[in-house]
Amino acid sequence: MSHDVQARLSDLRRAFHRHPEPGWREFRTTARVVEELERIGVDEIAVGREALATDDRMAVPDEADIEPWLDRARRAGVREDILDRTAGGHTGVVATLSRGEGPCVAVRVDLDGISMHESDAATHRPTAEGFRSEHEGYMHACGHDAHIAMALGALEAIEASAFEGTFKVLFQPAEEISGGGKAMAESGHLDDVDYLLALHIGLDHPTGEVVAGIEKPLAMAHLTATFEGASAHAGKAPNEGANAMQAASAAIQNAYAIPRHRDGSTRVNVGRIEGGSASNVIAEEVTLEAEVRGETTALMEYTRTELERVLYAAAEMHDCDVTPRMISESPRVDSHPALRDLVGNVAWEVAGVDRVIPTEEFGVSEDGTYLMQRVQDNGGLASYILVGTDHPTSHHTPTFDIDEASLDIGATLLAETAVELSRRRP
Repeated sequence: MSHDVQARLSDLRRAFHRHPEPGWREFRTTARVVEELERIGVDEIAVGREALATDDRMAVPDEADIEPWLDRARRAGVREDILDRTAGGHTGVVATLSRGEGPCVAVRVDLDGISMHESDAATHRPTAEGFRSEHEGYMHACGHDAHIAMALGALEAIEASAFEGTFKVLFQPAEEISGGGKAMAESGHLDDVDYLLALHIGLDHPTGEVVAGIEKPLAMAHLTATFEGASAHAGKAPNEGANAMQAASAAIQNAYAIPRHRDGSTRVNVGRIEGGSASNVIAEEVTLEAEVRGETTALMEYTRTELERVLYAAAEMHDCDVTPRMISESPRVDSHPALRDLVGNVAWEVAGVDRVIPTEEFGVSEDGTYLMQRVQDNGGLASYILVGTDHPTSHHTPTFDIDEASLDIGATLLAETAVELSRRRP
C-alpha cells in the first residue's frame, strides 16, 4: 500500500485506541467506522439493528450499564442518526462493496475494548505519543483497534483494485464477552458469502509472521449461578439458616473435580464470586461466574452439563436453590484447509512477510467461529488468520501495544487474498 495509506492506518488505529468501548456499547467506535465507510464510498452500510439478529445477542448488559456510554458518545458529538440506530446495545456495522459478477468474499473483525486500566508509564508508547485510552478503566489490550484499521485499509484497497464480485466487512461487536458472533452470524448478511476471512493480530507471533489458518479453537460457554438460601444470625442460630456461601463453596470445589474426558481436553474455571452481607450473617444469596471450554463443541457441552449437575447437587446439599444462567458461548470451528492454503500462498507475496505457518492450534476461544460455521454450513469456506506483530507484553495486559508495521501487512493480506479469490469460483 502507498505511504499515505500506511500512515492513515496508523492514525486510524490510534484514534480507535484512544476511545475503547466495551461490548454492546461501542457507539463512538461504530460511528467512526461509518464515517470512514462513507469516505471510502462503499455501496451499502448496515448499522446496528440492520447488522444484527437482535434476539441472538448474548451477554447484553443492563440498560443502566448501556446508557452512560450512549451519553458519553453523544457528548463527544456522535451523530444522532447513528445513536438512534445503535441505541439499546445494537452496535456493529456491515459494509458492502458490489463490483459485478464474482464470488462474495467477507472479512470479519471485532470492535470492543477490555475493562482494564491502561498503563500511564512514560515507557508505554501510547502514553509517550499521546494516544493512551481516554476512557479510564478501559483499553484496547487485545488489538481490536488494529483489526478495525486493517479492515478499513483492505476496503480502501479493494475499492481501488481489479476485484470482481462482492466484498463485505463485518465489524462485529462484543467479542470479548462472546456476545456478538451469533447475532451477526444469524443476521442474514452471511447467507451469500462464499469465502470468509477472520483475523487476529499478535498472539505471540512476531511482525512478519503469518499463520494462514488456525485450528482447534476451544468451544466455550460463560455462565453464572445464583444460590439462594436463608439468612440467620451466625452466632445465635446458625442452624436456622440455609447457607448459600457453603453451597457455592461446595460447587466451586467440586467443579474442579469434574472428570476429564477421553475424547479430548476440557477446561473449567470459576473466576468470580459475590454475595453475603456480613461476617455474622448466614449468607442468603451468592452468585458465581464460571466458564467451561472443550477441544470440541461436544466436549464443552459435556463439561457444562457436568458443571450444572455439580451446581444443583451443592445447592441440595445445603438446602438452597440455584439458578444457572448461560450468558454466552461459542463453538469449535476449524479453518478450511483449501482456503488456508490459498491464504498462505498469497501471504508469501506480501511485503514485510518473512515466514508463513500453514496452521497451528489456537488454544483459546473466539465467537467469530459462529460466522465461520454459518459460512461453512452454507457450503462456503472460512479461515481464521493470525497476523504477527511485535508487542512488549502479552494481550490483556496494561502495557499491551503493537508494531504498527503489521497494519499494512494485515490490510494488504486481506485485500490481495480477496482479489485472488475473485478470480475463482466457489
